[in-house]
This record gives sequence, C-alpha cells and structure tokens, in this order.
Amino acid sequence: FQGRAEITTTDGTVPPALRRIRLDFDRDGRLQTAGLPTCAPSAIDAATPEQARQTCAGALVGRGNVEAIVALPGQERVVVASPLSLFNGTRQNGHATVLAHAQTTFPSLETYVVVIPVERRSGGFSYRATFDIPEIAAGYGALTHVDAKIGRRYRSGGRERSYISARCSDGILQTNGYASFADGTIISGTLFKGCQARR
Repeated sequence: FQGRAEITTTDGTVPPALRRIRLDFDRDGRLQTAGLPTCAPSAIDAATPEQARQTCAGALVGRGNVEAIVALPGQERVVVASPLSLFNGTRQNGHATVLAHAQTTFPSLETYVVVIPVERRSGGFSYRATFDIPEIAAGYGALTHVDAKIGRRYRSGGRERSYISARCSDGILQTNGYASFADGTIISGTLFKGCQARR
C-alpha cells in the first residue's frame, strides 16, 4: 500500500493545521501481524529517525516522508521535513496498531510518535485507522506533505508471510479517506484502484 498527500491553499497562505485522519480499507485487504516483532512507543520517543529504525528494525513495516510549514510570529516561514517510519505496534483492545515516528529540529527538537489503532470491521471496508495529528511547533506548524509506502514480507512459523495483502474479488480496491482541519474544513472521498486476480 502506498500513497501521498499534498496540502496547500489556493491563495498561497499557510494551510490550517490537519487535526484528524480516518482511513477505511477495502474488504478484500488483509493485515497480518502474527509472528512479526512489535515496537513500543517508549523505545523510540526520544530517537532520531535513524535510531528508531535501528531500534525497531524487526517491526518496521513502512517508510516515507513528512513536511510542514512553521510560521512563527514575526518570522519568515520555514519548511521542516523528516523521514517517516511506520512500525508494527503492540495490540490495543484486541486491535493491531501502527506506530508513526518523525522528528523535527526547528524551532526546537520535537519527536512525534503517534499510535494508530487499526480496527477490524465488517461490511464494505475491512479495516479502519483513525488518529489525531499532534501539534507541530506549539501550534505554529501545518502539515503540507505526506508520502508513505507500507508493506513487509517476513518469515514466521516456517512460512513466508506478508504484513499487507489483498485479493481481487470485484476488480476494484477502494480506500476511503476523511480529514478534518483546525479551521473546521473537512475533506473526504474514496479512491479506486483497478486490480486483476492472479491466474
């Protein structure tokens, strides 16, 4: 699974801060964590991106990048960026979790570790991930870019397994997205990707 998002305004001003994201994944998708190592938030909450990937290498399930604009009062805008790391987290309330890790150094050193529960559901979408975006630079920062590629093949119990997989029962894979912003703006929609079953 891979995706990217760009957040901009039509008049060039700093976009409002992104507050919450919800993603629903097609019922044909499958998340498998059996035998995959886990990473605890406390293990990486003060780590650089490189240190986090070394500390929880066995649990790494995705990589990407994030960028934000920081607009401090009376100062020029500054673009900050960080590698994004995604780790298999410990289960919460019976659900799998993903840990998202990033770190910035302006205007001060800040490490972000976000726990993302992945809820198993019935119906048209089999999994739902809902999470809040932490404040960036004490509220003066706004997320402008995210890209990520998620997937991991590993061996457990003498078998090769895949963290994410999917079948193709109807020729289409769907992902539904919802995003809410600090100014009350809400964006939602569904992405469709054609697929073909192996023969």
